[in-house]
Amino acid sequence: MSTGLTGAVIVAAGSGTRLPGPVPKPLLRLGPTTILERTVQVFEQCPAVDRIVVVVGADQVVPLSGRLAGKVVAVVPGGTERRGSVASGLDALPEAKWVVVHDGVRPFVTPALIERVLGAAMRRGAATAGIPVVDTLKEVDQNLVLRTLDRAGLCAVQTPQAFAAALLREAHLRVPHTVPATDDAGLVEALGEPVAVVPGDPANFKITTEADLELARLRVADGAGMGLRVGTGCDLHRLVPDRALVLGGVRITHLRGLAGHSDGDVLTHAVMDALLGAAGERDIGHHFPPGDPAFRDADSIELAASVSGTLRAAGWAIVNVDAVVLAEAPRLAPHIEAMRVRLAGALGIGPDQIGIKATTAEGMGPIGRGEGMEAHAVALLRKVE
Repeated sequence: MSTGLTGAVIVAAGSGTRLPGPVPKPLLRLGPTTILERTVQVFEQCPAVDRIVVVVGADQVVPLSGRLAGKVVAVVPGGTERRGSVASGLDALPEAKWVVVHDGVRPFVTPALIERVLGAAMRRGAATAGIPVVDTLKEVDQNLVLRTLDRAGLCAVQTPQAFAAALLREAHLRVPHTVPATDDAGLVEALGEPVAVVPGDPANFKITTEADLELARLRVADGAGMGLRVGTGCDLHRLVPDRALVLGGVRITHLRGLAGHSDGDVLTHAVMDALLGAAGERDIGHHFPPGDPAFRDADSIELAASVSGTLRAAGWAIVNVDAVVLAEAPRLAPHIEAMRVRLAGALGIGPDQIGIKATTAEGMGPIGRGEGMEAHAVALLRKVE
């Protein structure tokens, strides 16, 4: 991208007051590594970056110097505030023609975003990533709205930010410390120099609070195939005479029951399909073929227990199941608690992890005419290590 040397300053020396604890925020675990190491890895993978300097708290310089290698040419102590930390990083990159500055606690930056910002800086001298503001903004004083601000043209700025190294050094040297600037782009602006804005990435969020950390861990877990998975299921059967009505493993007194190769339990079948779908498995027709004599008049609750065993063997835990049954008659509300208990027992979870609702079709269609019953289910699974 450039004939001149490009250095990156990754700033991770902050105190993290909004996420307190004995471990500095950049060194908290995020999957198999730490927040900071994950961030550094992205810059390692970016072809446009030649050298990396990591700025950390003074007590972390020695331990991290032994863990960070590759393009990392220095691990240096930061200052009491961000500006001093970036200046320390700049001092460790005396030969750089271009400099990219990035928050060490934005671990979901991508090489493409780094190169996009750097390319704009090479054309304009300075650039930052930014996202247009979509929420309504209000000025507030003592919990009262003073006025609504015009969000047109407003942008939420992220890092990375990239600069001609000489320009950024000049900004750090010339702009008085009394000038309020929360980022390096603000220092360059204070010199009267233009700063280009390129499209940022909503996923490139800064881990600031406990909620941010939880979101980041969920994202990493999901990306590693160890996160949460959702599945849906649907089943419907005709009502026929001389057949017992079974729903959720509960036998219910009614003039007709549901036709089917097994016991016709549409609720349990929908739940099983939702669970299998969330795990990426094929449907119940594959696992329990309707033409197989072994499953003729089978108890669907026993089949559900088999599905639960399949999920456990594959490393999945059931978080919760939610289902709805559509039927004109009989009234199902008195039986719902018993259904929850039966299904929970088969799936090896608590009844509080199962939600069941019943509704009618208001006389519309085959269900509304009492010709059959239908069930829909949603299941949430969690990968367990």
